[in-house]
Amino acid sequence: MLASHYEAFFAVATHLSFSKAAEVLFVSQPAVSKHIKKLEAEVGVPLFERKGNVIVLTSSGQKLLEYLQKAKVLQKQIASDIDIIKDQFESRGELKVGASTTISLYVLPRILSSFHRKFPNVKLLLRNRNSENILNALMNKDIDLAIIEKHHQVNAVYAQPFMQDEIIAVCSSHSPYADKKMKPQELTNIPLALRERGSGTLSVLAEEIERHDIKLGALNITARLGGTEALKNYLVEDIAVGFLSKLAIKDELEKGTLKEVCLDSFKVIRKFNFVMRKGEESAGIVKSFIKEANRYYN
Repeated sequence: MLASHYEAFFAVATHLSFSKAAEVLFVSQPAVSKHIKKLEAEVGVPLFERKGNVIVLTSSGQKLLEYLQKAKVLQKQIASDIDIIKDQFESRGELKVGASTTISLYVLPRILSSFHRKFPNVKLLLRNRNSENILNALMNKDIDLAIIEKHHQVNAVYAQPFMQDEIIAVCSSHSPYADKKMKPQELTNIPLALRERGSGTLSVLAEEIERHDIKLGALNITARLGGTEALKNYLVEDIAVGFLSKLAIKDELEKGTLKEVCLDSFKVIRKFNFVMRKGEESAGIVKSFIKEANRYYN
């Protein structure tokens, strides 16, 4: 997109070497020199000066380099957006997404529907499991993209922030703990229903509990349930207190079937990330999907 003499200048300015610039551009060194002379004549000021065996940018050259760096970023964005538009008509195949329960049930449906309208020839497959299982599926190449809680420290993956969610303590409207204000330490004295091990919800909850110097072993856990819906339905019927995403219980809170239990200075915020295998970060149709998801939530 940039004129050839600007490309030549960018290469020389980046490497501070005419010979290296010629290598990068796959042209001869005299050709690079010719481009630079043409550009200097066009702008009317010298862009480089020699100091012994090395070349350095003049103040004008430095300023031009800064402008071209911005132009390069814009050029890349334009090319990316054009590729996405082309993809809408040309893309074929499958996109396999794996997501933790909350994202699968309460966030992704509208994104998947919108994406399908734009990319009608791409078959969408969604796997709904807890975060640990989804990460394993990504590592085993069973899915192309994972959307899970926080960045798991695995060297072979790359994480990109997506959105935040809050986990709150709730119970049934007929529970004796409904609408109560409590100190976090009181959690050891009441019945708790929690998610299964490997759940992202349980992982961030455990961190906040430990921050209040409460041992997990001291909690009175009366039930563990696999999946958000199972836990939600259990809490509606039981008197136990549980922890659920605000995204998952919006309707129940509005109807009053679940009530919030207010815990003093207790706040559980979890961050969802797009997670990809390294070397496959935001490429092709995955990039288009991430852009569509961000359009809704960021």
